Amino acid sequence: MNRARAALISIVSLTAFVALASAARADGLPASGFDVGADGVAAASSPFRYVALRAGHDTLLARTAQQGGQVMFSRRIPGRFTIPAVAYDGSASGLSADQQTLVLIRPRAGFPQRRTVIAIVDTPRLRARVVRLHGDFSFDAISPNGRWAYLIHYLSPRNQTRYEVRAFDLEKRRLVPGPIVDPREPGEQMQGIPLTRATSRDGRWAYTLYSGEEPFVHALDTARRTAVCVDLPRPVWRRIMGVSAASTRLSIASGGQLAVLADAEPVALIDTRTFSVTLPSGDEVAPGGESGSFPWIELLVLGIAAAAILVGVLRLRDGRTRPAESAAPLRPERR
Repeated sequence: MNRARAALISIVSLTAFVALASAARADGLPASGFDVGADGVAAASSPFRYVALRAGHDTLLARTAQQGGQVMFSRRIPGRFTIPAVAYDGSASGLSADQQTLVLIRPRAGFPQRRTVIAIVDTPRLRARVVRLHGDFSFDAISPNGRWAYLIHYLSPRNQTRYEVRAFDLEKRRLVPGPIVDPREPGEQMQGIPLTRATSRDGRWAYTLYSGEEPFVHALDTARRTAVCVDLPRPVWRRIMGVSAASTRLSIASGGQLAVLADAEPVALIDTRTFSVTLPSGDEVAPGGESGSFPWIELLVLGIAAAAILVGVLRLRDGRTRPAESAAPLRPERR
């Protein structure tokens, strides 16, 4: 990466940081971000949703009905925790597919932080066990059976786009040695900003679209503790980096395909079995797409992306502030 491109990527990261740092409540993302606790998280086909609301210096955790929002059960948890956001579009995570385990995280006050605090919740009773980790982490994903959590470990106190993925044993409450890497490229460093997330229906695969010098999709196998990095062709990442962050999505389509959407239109399809990338026209494109280098075009696209991320996150922040305020009066039920 040349110096000009590296500098502009830092500007993109800084733009997102400045926009998100002004949010009133923060979650575990590297920049102070959205509190998705009031919006909650739910497993596929589940009738319940879990929400986390501020209750003074504590947290009110509630199991609510997806239809109608009725509070089915709630408990006050000592300390401040929130349901973790895993991308800047406000994608929520933390609930295992079997709905037996929920991971909460202490809101981030700034970057970097010396210590990270998470709460492991037994969802049937809403009982929480608090775990403190040395170092700066944010939450990334959880395995379907709730055995493994995956954390983003930040490696640089000055650059929140430098990180590694670590597995955390929720049963033994300790980190598994070594990072989670793509075995095809074990020495490649992950670097980028998480824009959006899609999760397979069974909860096994967590797909995250990252922006950066060259956007990619990180496919994390939460059951087998491994990952695949899918580099997107240049025509695709030019398109997605030229639109608002709020209009970029991942969608799991039929036939084992993951669709990359920009302004609701598919710009690439990823085969979730082979991880090959095709264009909507059906043409398969190799990573990088085109030969040669066009640094000035890339710089222009990255500049547009910086503005797009700023606009997108500000809109999302404004949209997520109101529900948290309106939901605050809920009272815990003691059982």
